[in-house]
Parts: sequence; C-alpha cells; structure tokens
Amino acid sequence: MPRMLTEFGMGTSLRRADYTEAAARGLRAALWSNSINAAELMGFAKTDMILKVDVGVQNPDAVDIEALMAIFPYGTPEITVRLGGLDVPRPEGTGNPTLMAAVAISVHFDMERAT
Repeated sequence: MPRMLTEFGMGTSLRRADYTEAAARGLRAALWSNSINAAELMGFAKTDMILKVDVGVQNPDAVDIEALMAIFPYGTPEITVRLGGLDVPRPEGTGNPTLMAAVAISVHFDMERAT
C-alpha cells in the first residue's frame, strides 16, 4: 500500500504529565490543521482510509491507545507508540515536567480495491 500523504502534529501536557493527552493533542493538530480530499480524489470513501499513526513520547507505556483510536472520525487507524517526544523539566526543578508528543499520520489506501 503506497503512502499517499503524511500529516504531522505536536501536542503537550503542560502541567498534568498526561502522555495520552499530549498524544491526543498532537493527533488532533495533525488531523484538524489540514483539509485533504485524498479519498475523494482517489475514488475512495473516507472510511477506506488506512491511517498509520506514529506517536513519540518519553513514556510509551503510559499512552492509552484506545483513547487515541476514539479521536478518528473515519478510516482505520493503526497506532504505534514509541520512545520519542520530549519531557521538559520545570526550571525550579519541582513538579511535573511539560510533556511534548510528536505525531505522524500516514494515509494509505488498499489500491487493489480501486475500480
């Protein structure tokens, strides 16, 4: 399945150290900062989109993948969470760090089904 396009986003959790929320914000940034009609241009329905999602955070095990899956309005997401992103410590050295999540969404279609 060839990759048709890739969208990028960055999300943060400023005070709560919530890796899932940082990833969700990055995901929303990638999804809603673009208006791409790839499905229609290729003759597919939006539900035919296969969305390969890479999320990078410093604690991958702390991300609730099911919560991220619920964000997608259509398509079939395949989410991989890996080590990445950035934890920025507070200048005073106390409290939770600011978390940054990096997100890439690659859009694919099963070209064999095209008519």
